[in-house]
Amino acid sequence: MAPATRRPPLRTAIATVCISGTLEDKLIAAAAAGFDGVEIFEPDFVMSATSAPDVRARCADLGLSIDLYQPFRDLDSTDPDQFARNLRRADRKFDVMEALGTDLVLVCSAVSPTAVDDNGLIADQLHQLADRAQQRGMRISYEALAWGTHVNTYERSWDIVRAADHPALGICLDSFHILSRGSDPAGIEAIPGEKIFFLQLADAPLMNMDILQWSRHHRLFPGQGRFDLPAFLRHVLAAGYTGPLSLEVFNDVFRQSDPRRAAVDAHRSLLALYEWSVGHLPLDRSGRSDRVPGGFAPPVPDLAGFTFAEICVDDASAESVTQTLSRLGFAHTGRHRTKPVQLWSQGAARVLVNRNRRADPTDPNGSVGAGVAAIGFETADPTAAALRAQAMLAPLVPRDRGPAEADLSAVAAPDGTQVFFCRTGADDATSWIGDFADTGQAPVPGAGLTAIDHIELTQPFDRYEEATLFLRSVLGLEPEYDLEFAAPFGLVRIRSMANGAGSVRIGLSGSVLRRSGQWIPGVVEPQNVAFATSDIFAAARAAQAAGAPVVPVPANFYDDLDARLTIDPDRLAQMRALNVLLDRTSDGDYWHFYTAVLGGRVFFEVLQRDGGYRGNGELDAPVRMSGHRRQRIDAQASGPAVV
Repeated sequence: MAPATRRPPLRTAIATVCISGTLEDKLIAAAAAGFDGVEIFEPDFVMSATSAPDVRARCADLGLSIDLYQPFRDLDSTDPDQFARNLRRADRKFDVMEALGTDLVLVCSAVSPTAVDDNGLIADQLHQLADRAQQRGMRISYEALAWGTHVNTYERSWDIVRAADHPALGICLDSFHILSRGSDPAGIEAIPGEKIFFLQLADAPLMNMDILQWSRHHRLFPGQGRFDLPAFLRHVLAAGYTGPLSLEVFNDVFRQSDPRRAAVDAHRSLLALYEWSVGHLPLDRSGRSDRVPGGFAPPVPDLAGFTFAEICVDDASAESVTQTLSRLGFAHTGRHRTKPVQLWSQGAARVLVNRNRRADPTDPNGSVGAGVAAIGFETADPTAAALRAQAMLAPLVPRDRGPAEADLSAVAAPDGTQVFFCRTGADDATSWIGDFADTGQAPVPGAGLTAIDHIELTQPFDRYEEATLFLRSVLGLEPEYDLEFAAPFGLVRIRSMANGAGSVRIGLSGSVLRRSGQWIPGVVEPQNVAFATSDIFAAARAAQAAGAPVVPVPANFYDDLDARLTIDPDRLAQMRALNVLLDRTSDGDYWHFYTAVLGGRVFFEVLQRDGGYRGNGELDAPVRMSGHRRQRIDAQASGPAVV
């Protein structure tokens, strides 16, 4: 193991194969996202109309180094004539590299029918290649493919590199190839740092499938999968590696997404991984300190809970949202002094109703209806939390601020939702509550809602992992569990994210298929704001008495529930009368009821957690979806009411 030394400045790179577009599109996206360098994936270059000297010049103009040219496949061969042809092919690639201005090429372990299964012979053939490279001022980085015919572990590839003993030959470590095979990365620390020529990083979900298909279609950016990449990177850095942290991710979704957006997601993943690995993120790296001043990014904020949920409405949906809040026991307690925003409160549960925003912040056409536009999080140091978000590449949202209004910074989440960091009751300029004039309206007695328990947001299929990484790196939330269930209108995927204290929970949901045309039976991209209570039946009775539009629950559900759980008859009768659902696990109970959909997307939930229940009642979601469908049909039949 190399002795501990001061680490060099953090440098980041991305293989062009990671993102969509032509080579020119990819270079522009990588530079705009803040990467220091790129790996040129040979197929991207071959299909490009830009010459190697012009690619070199373009990268220089964009501030990008070309750190690697890859891949060179199937070098070693038991056929001497084939090996000679491979050396000739390598010479031509050296010509390309020279024109590109890069000195390092990735050589993969062979998968051809003539692949060598003798370490000594492979070492000799690599030595010959390294001789030719050295004469050109170039180097060879040898990588073991996880599906290599004979060389498929980093341990064997290092044995071969060590036996070849050439200064122009080193090893490339790829986290996917190592961790997908279950290899122990601790042995990396025994490799001299100067012989680790390159590092490629990728995460992945744990899947039981052919390893080549797993690699080619399902890799993810760090922090989006299940590999222990922080521990892996610590081993590599402990060995003394000083090169860039580079991404090599093959993913069908990423390669069809907007390259600019995907590149930002990719860069965020490396920044987060570095911090998770070494405990801090330097902000003066490579001269790119313009985003956040200071030496290191602030740590993830300690979130005490939700400060508010802000729902934007149009004229047609405003009444249904505010009327439902009122019938759930909320009082209109504040009116913004300069903006058309109302504050509705009950206990520590606060909802802002904003008539000044579009329902979908990401829709340039200004879609109508109601939608969750912003979420406020309670934290002791809002300024540090906002600085951290910027360090993790979250863009600041421009805001119109009056002269006496709180100085709150908002950043945009990947789905366009604005994220505010707040300190309610603070005496300084961050006291957002002072922006609202007291209406004098008293809370409704008997409803008993205490706080926002969780918020569920639908994510498009191609942004699901991006949202996960944002919540992890910016807010410090971690995935609790993933669920998939058959809903009335197709498969639904759920991921629950929460902080360690459980004071903040965000649910992500999504479907693979985006429906269009006439058959759109479900709620398109639904959003749920869930409120906690200590007495679900008192809250349900109050809601029923006030005429809240609660989702009806079919008798079949209660019959099945009784068969499974043997509910007390009196309690079951209460549940039937009040449309209260129950999800029970070994940890505890989750009692809840839902409202109708308001303004096309938003609905509310009221819930009580008993014991150590950590979920969000997702297994009851199909009942809710069916109920929403029935309410929608009834509303369409009765008239143009907005629900």
